[in-house]
Formats: sequence, C-alpha cells, structure tokens
Amino acid sequence: MSPTRGSSIVRVPSLILAAAGAALIAPAALPAPATAVPPRERPAARGEGGVTADDLPARGEGGATADDLPARGEGGVTADDLLARTGTCAELSHGRYRTDAGSPATVPVCGTDDAVFWKADLDVDCDGRPTTHCNSGTDPVFAPTTAFQQSDGRHLNAETLPYVVVPAPSSRWDYRAHGIRGGSVAAVVHGDRVQYAVVGDTGPSDLIGEASYATARGLGIDPDPVTGGAPSNVTYIVFRNTLITPIEDHEEAVATGERLAKQFLTND
Repeated sequence: MSPTRGSSIVRVPSLILAAAGAALIAPAALPAPATAVPPRERPAARGEGGVTADDLPARGEGGATADDLPARGEGGVTADDLLARTGTCAELSHGRYRTDAGSPATVPVCGTDDAVFWKADLDVDCDGRPTTHCNSGTDPVFAPTTAFQQSDGRHLNAETLPYVVVPAPSSRWDYRAHGIRGGSVAAVVHGDRVQYAVVGDTGPSDLIGEASYATARGLGIDPDPVTGGAPSNVTYIVFRNTLITPIEDHEEAVATGERLAKQFLTND
C-alpha cells in the first residue's frame, strides 16, 4: 500500500525513493507492511472507469497494452450491484485512514454481517517474488516479501495473483478481529469492472488503498508500480470468515467470490 510501509518508507502524492535499509523483524512480530508508490493525479479515464485501449501504449513501449485488457468482470455480479450495496457505511474503524502520507484521513472501514469494505485509491503493490514487471528495477520501493505466503512457502507473485493489501492492525482497526486473514476473499470494483482477489499483504497502520499489479490490470487500471494506479473510486469488499486454500488458487477465489458476492447483495 503506499506510504510509510515499514517505518523507513513514506508515501506522498509524488514519486519518492525508499530510504535504504529495513529493520529486522522478531519472530513474533507482524510481517513488514507493503510499500507502493501512489498514483499521480491525472484526468479521469474515458468511459465508465479504468483505462481504455486508446489510453494504453503500443506493444514495445512498456506497461499494459490494449491486448492486455481483460474482459469486464469475472462473473455474473455487476459493479453497479456491488456499488449500490456499499452505498451506505456502518463504520467499524475507530477513526479514519489516509490514502497517502500527508493527505487528510477521510476513509472509514465499513461493515455488514458478512463483509467489510472501504472506498479509496489504488496504489500498485509489486511486492513479492521478483518478476518481469515487479522487481527492484521497475519499483523503487520493491520488497521481495509479502505478509502471507503460498502453499509452497514462497512469497506471492504480485504480477500474476490478484490480491489486496489491508492496513496493519492498530487501535484504529484490526482486520483479524473482523474475520479477515491472509487468503480471505475480496471483490474489488472500479468503473464497470469487478476483480476477485485474496488478502495477500499488509500495509502501514494508518493508510489504506492498495492492491497487486494483477488486481490493477484486471480492473483495467495501469498496473505500472511507478506511474500507474487510480487516484480514487476504487471499492474494496472483503468477505468475513473466508479462506482460499491454497492462497494462490485464483480460480477458486473467483468461484467463491462470485458466490459470496451474490449472498452479499441479498443479505441485509
């Protein structure tokens, strides 16, 4: 998630470099939070949200291309359905979150009996196993670790696995006390797209609004960890007391997410 991921990194509205070094984590300590560079302010995308084919570079120029755009949604539940369901907020958090360091704290975590949700920006998290588009050369605050790991013990692959980042536990809000954990199922909404994902990483305890490279790409958002992301209008829904095993099984996350989303729409 962007900002102060780990005490030595600060997320600000413009690109910054992470300070050198990282503190060692004691065995009982929580995993180090993710880091990401916040999206730069830019005009709203054409159409209903996300990038369009005309907005993307030609192959060979780098970044996402028109051929990379996914189909809208991954199931029968629509973005409009989920946005209508999350139109009112029963606040769970004891205070609000910033989306970037230095910005006002305006984002509450809201809840129903079966899910928690928030509406924020999307900073691209490239942390985890180094890949072609996610590595120390493409992301100035890249970390080769994620808070939660695959079934084989390896860290997650942000380029291929859609995952979301939750704030580290604090007095403001502790995701663990609300039935959320690594591998919990999530639905992320932007424009007319719905991307199912899992909880895969944690971020700073005072910041919110981050998801993996694969999540951004699935939503039609530029997934570049430096210049990409979305400055607003991203809704994150995480379903309580759910778990995808193994965490890297995206097909299962989609199937389970679609079923849970339908229940979310019908439950009071």
